[in-house]
Amino acid sequence: MEELSRFNLVGKSPTFKNTVNRIHRMAQLDATVLIAGETGTGKELAARAIHYLGVRSEKPFVPVNCGALSESLVESELFGHERGAFTDAKSASVGLIGEAGGGTLFLDEVDTLTLKAQAALLRFLQDKTYRRVGGGGMRQVDVRVIVASNSDLGAQAKERRFRQDLLYRLNVLTLTMPALRDREDDGVLIAQTILQRLSHQYRIPCRTLHADALSFIRSYAWPGNVRELENVIHREFLMCEELMLQLRDSRCDLLGERGVGSKSIRTTMAFREAKARAVAEFERGYVAQLLSQADGNISHAARMAMQDRSAFGKMVRKYGLGHDDAGGLST
Repeated sequence: MEELSRFNLVGKSPTFKNTVNRIHRMAQLDATVLIAGETGTGKELAARAIHYLGVRSEKPFVPVNCGALSESLVESELFGHERGAFTDAKSASVGLIGEAGGGTLFLDEVDTLTLKAQAALLRFLQDKTYRRVGGGGMRQVDVRVIVASNSDLGAQAKERRFRQDLLYRLNVLTLTMPALRDREDDGVLIAQTILQRLSHQYRIPCRTLHADALSFIRSYAWPGNVRELENVIHREFLMCEELMLQLRDSRCDLLGERGVGSKSIRTTMAFREAKARAVAEFERGYVAQLLSQADGNISHAARMAMQDRSAFGKMVRKYGLGHDDAGGLST
């Protein structure tokens, strides 16, 4: 277990131990891996562990957020291009696959690739050969591919939103990262580990967790999983002036104790003002939660909300949601 702590994979529950055993086993099997799991469960951390515990550890690990790839340039970004292949191609590029040569290419949010990009990826996976955009000759590269998704790819394949033949190629080895709520008391251990890391990072005395905080960590469902817990601990660590953290503010925010009917809305204010404030609080919380679930990808979050991207983006800017709310934003 301690060996994986350097990858920020921490836990002692039986569920987590089983996951760790699978990671160790897959690290020794040089085959394609599909990592499933909810947002914030540590899919990229697991991918890094599989790479650095395996025979390719001395070679590059190249992570790619597929949701952030430009739809019009996705093949160029993945496979590279020759100089002059398109208007802005002022120099040749080896592409992300070329950068990962000999190592591991990690494709996160693989389900966000267009069907055209999925077809190109399928061709590459068949024999590890590809052609740069604007190039004439075929190239070959030795690279291990690990992909991740928080969506049900099988269901997407049935709905023809994800290629069934690509799913067959990707689903060689499967690893499912467990939700934090299914990991017994791991939440407390993770929180304590985060506090130690933050103390070292900011060079200030380490904080401890109050009994109320421990009880909350154990009982709360943590829909954003480890990433959400880390965000809460990070914020409380920086803002609390006491050495013992009670997580009082975060508990109020997460449990909705500052919503309509709470003391935060004065009954003496005008109805219109009170309503506007309540709506604003709901909108901000809703948008922040979606961004967290979408790993900060605005386009993905907008689709989840069934809203136009530009309208959703306006709300993101309106409430100033950035790194502290959604772990960084991408388009």
